[in-house]
This record gives sequence, C-alpha cells and structure tokens, in this order.
Amino acid sequence: MSLDTNLDKILIIDFGSQFTQLIARRIRELGVFSELVSHKKITSNHINNNIKGIILSGGPLNVYQLSQKTFDKRIINLGIPILGICFGHQILSKFNGGKVKQSKHREFGLAKIYKKNNSILVKNFFNKKKTNLVWMSHADQVSKLPKNFNVIASSQNSKFAVVENRSKKFYGVQFHPEVTHTKNGKKFISNFIFLICRIKKNWSSKDQKKKLIKDVKKQVGGNKVICALSGGVDSSVVAQLLNKAIGKKLYCIFVNTGLLRKNEEKQVVETFKKRLKINLIYVNAEKLFIKRLNNISDPEKKRKIIGNLFIEIFERYAKKIKNVKFLAQGTLYPDLIESKSVTGSHTSKIKSHHNVGGLPKKMKLKLVEPLKFLFKDEVRKLGLELNLSKEIISRHPFPGPGLAIRMPGIITKEKINILKDADHYFIQALKKNNLYNKIWQAYAALLPVKTVGVMGDNRTYEYLCLLRAITSEDGMTADFFEFKKSFLQMISNKIVNSIRGINRVVYDVTSKPPSTIELE
Repeated sequence: MSLDTNLDKILIIDFGSQFTQLIARRIRELGVFSELVSHKKITSNHINNNIKGIILSGGPLNVYQLSQKTFDKRIINLGIPILGICFGHQILSKFNGGKVKQSKHREFGLAKIYKKNNSILVKNFFNKKKTNLVWMSHADQVSKLPKNFNVIASSQNSKFAVVENRSKKFYGVQFHPEVTHTKNGKKFISNFIFLICRIKKNWSSKDQKKKLIKDVKKQVGGNKVICALSGGVDSSVVAQLLNKAIGKKLYCIFVNTGLLRKNEEKQVVETFKKRLKINLIYVNAEKLFIKRLNNISDPEKKRKIIGNLFIEIFERYAKKIKNVKFLAQGTLYPDLIESKSVTGSHTSKIKSHHNVGGLPKKMKLKLVEPLKFLFKDEVRKLGLELNLSKEIISRHPFPGPGLAIRMPGIITKEKINILKDADHYFIQALKKNNLYNKIWQAYAALLPVKTVGVMGDNRTYEYLCLLRAITSEDGMTADFFEFKKSFLQMISNKIVNSIRGINRVVYDVTSKPPSTIELE
C-alpha cells in the first residue's frame, strides 16, 4: 500500500463508521487534503512526513476485538497529533492504559455537553453558557482515563465526552463532530487540523478535478471505456470528467428504460450529442425493461432486475465497440453506504442501489467510479469546474431505476404514463414558483392504492399520488420542505384536474431518518 506523498494531509483511519466519509468531507470543505484508509490496510511503515495529523473514526466494533492483525497500534506512538472520534476515542484510551466498558445508558441522538476545562481543541466551540448540543451514537464508553489525560467536557451519560493528553497531542471525543447535527462541529475539526496539526490550506475543487482526472488515467490506461449516462448530475459529471481524461476512448451509452422523466431522452441526446459533442450511443430498451419487470412488486427484485439488464446492454454494446474493458458509473458515497460497507466492515445494508448492490456478480467489465467518495454538492462543484452548464448541475437527483421505485407494487405502462405527467406538473410548478433551487430533491410517486372520489356528479375510483420534496446538505439526512398551503392546493388541483387516473394527492412529511428519500 502506498499513500499519495505529494501533499501535506490529514490521514483518516476508518474503522467502519457510516460517518467516516463525512470527516473527509469536512476537512476538504476547510481547504485541506485528506486521505481515508481502512484500519486493516495501514501500518506504521506507511506513515510519512506529509501526514500532519491522524483521525481515528467511529465504528461498530468493540475495542477488545482489535488485534495487531487488524490494527497496527504502533501508529499511535509516532508523535503525530491524533483525534479519536467515538470508537477512535475509545481506542486512544484503551491503548494508553485506560478502560472501556459497555455504557449503562446508551446515547443515540442529540445530547448536551458541558465544558469542564479549557483546550485549544474546543476554542470557540461552546456557547456563552459553556454548553453545546452534539450528536452521540455509542453503546460503549471510556470508563477510566489513562494517566496524564484530562477531561475537557462531559455529558450527562458520558463523563469523558472530550479528553486530551496535551503533551502527546492525543485528543478523544465521544460524539461525532463531523455530522451536521453537532453544532459548530466544523469549528471543532478546524481547531484540530489548523491549531493542533498546524497544516496549511492546500485543497480546492480545482485540485480535486486534477486528482480525479489523474486517477482515471492511471486506472484506465490506454483502454476504451463505456459510460452509463442517464442525464442526471452524477453521470453527466462522470462523462465530462472521462471526456477530459481519455477523450475519444470514451463511449457514452444512454439507455431509455421507459422509466425516465417526461421527455428526458430528448433532452439528454440534445445536450450530450449535439451541444457537448460527446460520443453518445442511444439505446431504446423501453419494451425490454417493462417486459422484465412485468408482475414484479418486490423493490429489491426491481433493483436487481434493472441493474442486471443495464449490464446486459452495456456488455452487448461493449462487444460491438470492441476492446472495452471498463464501465464508468456515477456512483456517489451515500449509494455505497446504503448498499454495502465501504471498507468491508459489518455495517447495515439499507437497500441495493442498481449501480452498487444491484450489479451481477459475474460482470465482465471492470468498474470506474471516480465520484464514489463524493457527496452530491461536491459533485455539483466539480461539474462547474468541468464547465458543465448550471442547467445540468442544478438538476435534482434522479435514481438509476427511475420511476420503477417511485411506483410501489406492480409496474404497468398505464401507471408509468400517469406518473410521468404528475411528476412533470409538480417539477414545472416548482420552477415557475422559484422553489426548485431551494429544494434538494422533489418528485411525484404513484401509490398502489385506489380511493373513492367525486368529480362533478360522478364517482371516481383512482390512484393516490404522493408528492415528496426534501431539503438536505448531502443526502445522508433530510427534512421535508415546508410549502405554503396555497402552493399545495394549487398543485393538488392541477394534478387531479389534468390527469385521468389520479383523484387524490398527499404530501410526505417524513424526514430521513427514519425514512429514506425514495420510496423503494
């Protein structure tokens, strides 16, 4: 294993937390390069002079499960500043002679912490009352501090919420400063990297673009690549990134699944073939997708069928193009988190994304996923750096399986047409009322429920349309958008009066968690 040695950096050692990439993201936002490695793959021999600080992430393990085979404990004694977060905090205490045990009171969610002593780590972090709200997520906790460690802050259930050994530059924190729920969490991380590690700013969207182009060239070499292009933000950025990296060796394939938004196929062909002059192959597979999905209602089966069918088509066209070894996709980090563990640890699978967990095991093409450690807003910044239009960059996320997962139950051509119209009216209304760019993602869904209505003097028995609009920073957590009553009344009337097949409209007011953004 070799770490990139060109830049000073903060090294993040990952123990399997679903929040680990958020740490890297916060550091990038602060303008500093960070590198993330699995605890199983890093040894003290890999640590070089460019590493100015180390962060130990959270994770689902117990500290007593760590052995010399799974983590090189010598890393802790190299004289480099270390910040341990949650499980990482427990590691620091345990390996320095402290004790860790199962908590009497588990802490999950918001907790108030109280400042006990001063530390450069918490400079300007607490409010005037010397308290702060932070996000806890742990079942174990430090029960006895090692020698020469001091308590900086405590919560009601965690006596050692923030600790330090100033002389060794060891800092432990039981909560998660990287999540948005922790107030001033970015300030906490900023104090560690700038005041303690004394690293200088060295990272931007421009640097990220250069690194990703370099990484793609290194992975692909002189081989041809096909890119799965949907016309959404992620695949559009991947296509343009690969276009800059390998030029004519790139073949973009746009598959019309019949499950796209209204008129989407026309817009994609117009943008990429005519405007951006990218080598684009258009495949109309509408009948094939609808046939394979016939009578399928289970959401995981839908995703698997769609994922497999995409690969069948890509491999068929790869043969026609000849000598294609790679398939490029717009996979993002939240997709990886929900589909599988990024580092191979025992984290929970939430659902199979068609381009991650939904791929067939015996796939001939090797994957190129340059965005897989980025979040949506980072991808948008990268897209602007790659000279993509704001029209493409500002589009709301659209799932790979398309309308198939916004239509719980069995899929029919009639239901697809109804849903396309409902979604179209909703999105157009958002744009007309200057709401589209205030919302992270919005869509209409068609529920497998019919209800009785009355239109004129006639009884109707038609589908129920669900509208969803959420605000989010990174797709990891989300809240529903608060519309004015007048807007909801207007769009409800528009959908019911304009579309035969819908006689009732509801608005989803559930956050993530507990729900996911999409219905399936």
